[in-house]
Amino acid sequence: MNWVSPIKDDETLEKFKQELRKVDDKYYILFEIGVGTGLQLQEILKFRNKDIRDKDTIEACIGTKNIRRTFNIPRDLKEIIREFTEGKDPDAFLIQGHASSSTALSREQAYRVFKGVGKNMGLNSIGAQTMRKTFAWRYYKATNDIYYLQNLLNHASPSITYRYIGEKPNVEVVLKKMTPEENERSRYILYKDGMGKKRIKELMDMLEYLNGELDNPTNNDAFYGRVDCLLTEMEELADNFKHTV
Repeated sequence: MNWVSPIKDDETLEKFKQELRKVDDKYYILFEIGVGTGLQLQEILKFRNKDIRDKDTIEACIGTKNIRRTFNIPRDLKEIIREFTEGKDPDAFLIQGHASSSTALSREQAYRVFKGVGKNMGLNSIGAQTMRKTFAWRYYKATNDIYYLQNLLNHASPSITYRYIGEKPNVEVVLKKMTPEENERSRYILYKDGMGKKRIKELMDMLEYLNGELDNPTNNDAFYGRVDCLLTEMEELADNFKHTV
């Protein structure tokens, strides 16, 4: 299974939208809403025209625990939705499967179209989460607010959100925004059963192993590439940590 990643290039993003439009306007609208709000594909497909037309925000329950979150609808997206729903039955599904059917588009069909358009453009990392990841990545780049995204996406920690959008954690940002309660929890976790020292020991053992393997002539170039990437990330994280006051 290929890793689904956000579309980070503006030109590629716009081209992808227009290619969807060539297939059918409904796929274009579906994608615009996902990228514009951060809503999941399956949530958007539940909407009827009246649920989203002329709305500034929309509430949806996400995750297995049905956590309720409020998603903002930008002004330009609001206008796109208004044009698309103009004259349509308010009670009809926003994204219908077929013109002759009153049922909603299936998640599988939406995925197939997204995947197909992506393949035709040479994008191999397109999937059902592409819209949401693109929204999250673009929001993070514009605001640097990983905590808003963590809450909106219902992630357990900022590190999960960083991995979700394919970005390296900014330790300085995370440390500066940790609450006293979170700091107390970290202290408890690190002291409990010597877990902190065990985790540090595991990292030290791994680095010691890699240190010895650097002189192993049987390792291929890919091994050294992986080690270089690992050390670069660790150095950046350590530097951020040292400079956090």
